[in-house]
Amino acid sequence: MISAAIDTKALWETVVAAFVAGVGTTIVFSLAILGASRFTEASRAGNRAHAGLFGTLAVVGLLATAAAVVFGVIVMTSK
Repeated sequence: MISAAIDTKALWETVVAAFVAGVGTTIVFSLAILGASRFTEASRAGNRAHAGLFGTLAVVGLLATAAAVVFGVIVMTSK
């Protein structure tokens, strides 16, 4: 009787989506932090090439994090 009231497929999809979104957003933001810290270190050391690469990583990580947040808000408000 209880199993008929619970849509296990939808529940499983929700659990997987929440895990992927949580872990994925955390990893992307961690890359942004890594890029920012290494950018600072490379800039202080005078290594412009590495500073540029890590600066790009920081910006891309922040943009991807912002995109994930916006996507999450859109999904939550559309349902």
